[in-house]
Amino acid sequence: MPMNVQAIPTVSDRINQIRLSTAEIVNREILPNENALWRWRSDGKHSDRDRKKARDIRNDIQNKVKQAGLWAPHLPEEYGGCNLGFLEHAYMNEVLAYAIGAASLFGVVAPNSGNQKILLKYGTEEQKQKWLVPLTEGKMQSGFSMTEPDNAGSDPRSIKTTASREGDEWVINGHKWFTSNGMAADFLIVMCRTDDPDGPAEQNGKMTQIIVPTDTPGVNIVRGIEVWGRTSDHAEVIYENVRVPAANQLGQTGSGHQAAQDRLGAGRVYHCMNSVGQMWRAFDLMIERLASREVHGGMLEEKQFMQGFVADSYIDIQAARLMTIQCADRMEQGLDARTDISAIKIFVPAAYTRVVDRAIQVWGAAGVSGDLPLAGMYQGARTLRLADGPDEVHKILIAKNVLKRYHAGEAWDFGN
Repeated sequence: MPMNVQAIPTVSDRINQIRLSTAEIVNREILPNENALWRWRSDGKHSDRDRKKARDIRNDIQNKVKQAGLWAPHLPEEYGGCNLGFLEHAYMNEVLAYAIGAASLFGVVAPNSGNQKILLKYGTEEQKQKWLVPLTEGKMQSGFSMTEPDNAGSDPRSIKTTASREGDEWVINGHKWFTSNGMAADFLIVMCRTDDPDGPAEQNGKMTQIIVPTDTPGVNIVRGIEVWGRTSDHAEVIYENVRVPAANQLGQTGSGHQAAQDRLGAGRVYHCMNSVGQMWRAFDLMIERLASREVHGGMLEEKQFMQGFVADSYIDIQAARLMTIQCADRMEQGLDARTDISAIKIFVPAAYTRVVDRAIQVWGAAGVSGDLPLAGMYQGARTLRLADGPDEVHKILIAKNVLKRYHAGEAWDFGN
C-alpha cells in the first residue's frame, strides 16, 4: 500500500514540496523493493548475487535522491547536504520513516547523522575535511561511544573513561558498550572525562568528545552486543592507553556534555517524527487487514473491538504527531523547548508501542512473523523508551521545569 501524502494547507510551499517529493521516491522506488533491499540482512539466506542486486538498487535510489536535491537534509550544501531547516527536516522524517531503511537512502543514518552535526558545529575546518566530508560521501562509517556498562547512561557525570593530556596527545582509557555502529566504524567519537593542564580550571574533569580512529592501537572492539536476541552493530569497546593527536579533540576542553545535549535534543525530535512515520505505516497495515479479513460471519472492520483499535490508534498518532511538530517549531524559532523535548520523548515511544501492538493483534500470528515489519517496529518502539534518556529521567526534568516556573510566581502557559 503506497503512503498517502497530500499537501498541508497550513505549512509553507517548501515543506509541502519536500514531503511530496520524498513520498514520491518512497512510493515508487523504496516500498516496491523493500524485501530486495533489506531482507537478506535478517535471514542471511540470500546469495552474493542477491546482495549485489540490493546494492545496485540502493545506489540507483540514492542517485535519484541526489538528483531530487534531497540528499543529507541535515547538512549544508558546502558539505554535501541539501540544507533543510529543522522543521523542514522533521516533516521530511515522518515520510521517510514509513518505509524500512528509507532514511539511509537519503543520507541520514544514525549515528553518522548525529556525528556529522557534531563535526559541523564543533569541528575545525581540517576535521571537517578529514572526517565530515568522507562521512557524507559514504566513504567512511562512524560510531558514537558514550555509554558505559558500569555506570548509569542517564547520568553523564558518572562517566569514568578518561583522556589525559601528554604533550600533543590525548591518552584514553576506559570501557564502553552500546557504541553505536562500532562494528563497522572507521572512527569513533568518544566521550571522555578530561584533565587538560593547559585548559581552564573550571573545565578540567569535565567531558570532552575526541575522535578516535578504530585502527588506533589500544582500541579493542570486544563484540557486537546482542539486542533482542540478535547480534547488533552496537559494540563493546575497551580503550587501553589509546593515543590520538590533541588535534582530534572536538571543541573546547569540557564542551563534551553540551555537544551531547546538542546532539540528543535534535535527535529526540527526529526519533519522534520517525516514530510517527512508522506508526502511520502500522496504522495502514492494520486497516488493510481489517478491511480484508473475514471472521465469525463478518469483516474484522465490523467488529466493535476492532473499531476501538482504529479510534485509539488514530488518537495516538495525531497526538504524537502534533506534539512533535509543536516541539520542532519551538526549536526552529530558537525558543526553550526542553520541556517539550522531554514530553515527546516519553509520550511518542509509548504511543508508538500501543499503535504497533494493536496492528500486531489484528494481524495475529502474521504480525509477529518476518513477513511484516511490525515485529521490528515493536522492538524499536520499546527500545526508544531507553535510548536518549529513560522515561523516568525525562519525567523528572518536566516536573523540575514546571515547578521552577510556579516557584517564580508564574503559572504555566500551555499556549506558549
